[in-house]
Amino acid sequence: MPEQVEDLLRRLAPRVLGLLVRRHGQFDACEDAVQEALLAAALQWPEQGIPDNPASWLITVAGRRLTDAWRGESARQRREVTAAVREAADSLTTPGPGEDDGTADTDDSLTLLLLCCHPALSPSAQMALTLRAVGGLTTAQIANAFLVPEPTMGQRISRAKQKIKASGTGFAPLSEEDRAARLPVVLQVLYLIFNEGYTASSGPRLHRADLTAEAIRLTRDLRGRLPGDGEVAGLLALMLLTEARRTARTGPDGALVPLAEQDRSRWDRALLSEGTELISDTLTWAPIGPYQLQAAIAAVHSESGKAEDTDWPQILMLYRLLEQVWPNNPVVRLNHAIAVAMVRGPAAGLEMLAELEDDARMSEHHRLPAVRAHLWEMAGEFARAREEYELAARRATSLPERRYLESRAARLG
Repeated sequence: MPEQVEDLLRRLAPRVLGLLVRRHGQFDACEDAVQEALLAAALQWPEQGIPDNPASWLITVAGRRLTDAWRGESARQRREVTAAVREAADSLTTPGPGEDDGTADTDDSLTLLLLCCHPALSPSAQMALTLRAVGGLTTAQIANAFLVPEPTMGQRISRAKQKIKASGTGFAPLSEEDRAARLPVVLQVLYLIFNEGYTASSGPRLHRADLTAEAIRLTRDLRGRLPGDGEVAGLLALMLLTEARRTARTGPDGALVPLAEQDRSRWDRALLSEGTELISDTLTWAPIGPYQLQAAIAAVHSESGKAEDTDWPQILMLYRLLEQVWPNNPVVRLNHAIAVAMVRGPAAGLEMLAELEDDARMSEHHRLPAVRAHLWEMAGEFARAREEYELAARRATSLPERRYLESRAARLG
């Protein structure tokens, strides 16, 4: 499928699905109908050309699929469906203010994103449903991204939709109060999608570029809808500044290259510039939040041409603020400990890490022994460092991370 068609379908999918769900309220049936319409478009448009009003085309085709699916129901139901679909198609066929091709955004996509991040769902279900309904990815693509069989992912998505249905949540736009309450969940889901793409939790590859690209695309879209939200802007800036380093994170053989050893000339200057400008501006007007602070830390890292020139005292100050606004977060504490070690020495960092030893959230995670190993190595305690690297390697589920930790241990051996 030509890239132009694929990009257009991905942009239109949440709008079309949102409109149908808002009118009919049956997420499962509407999503199936939209998927069939997208498939039809993928087959027909490359040969016949993109319609003058592609959104209207998709609405009409999806509406016909709904009508076919409900053909066995009562005549009254069929008439209601047909009337609603025609009304929807008519509203898209005639461009409204600011529209010229039927592809302008509506609030439906934002509401759909909020619906997919329903608090009754687990984080993994929220991510899967967001990628399917809002991101436009197929079940097979999502299953591949998370390294699970397609039937397993299909069941996960199906259960998520059934939970939303059972909750009785309608598709009407949320009140400002409800939207404010749901937005942090949305940001967390987008953050998790990006992190899974940037450092895959398991499997042979370090990166999933398709996931990081999709997380950035969705966050850009969210910022376009909520330009006055500082944390949305902060999350986008964080993603851009982090993604800028991706190509330098692996060597020619795919091995992980840590931040301190990366060739910084390979960092994407355009992404760095955009991310730095965005967070610098946001910090001047928005209440400070955790995503803005993480973006600010990433921006400080990006300012240094060499690792030894990093402004660690400024990073330490930012981590202190981050722990105040995002308390009881073990990953923040890990990174804070590294900043402390870089400013005050490894013994101070190790003392901070001791507070995490009884934290159940870190008991089986490889990050804690990996950071301990790094600090013991800084302190010149190479035998202790090797033991911690070996423990971290045994716990790591990502093959590139495991190989990196094993190589660090072997170097000290």
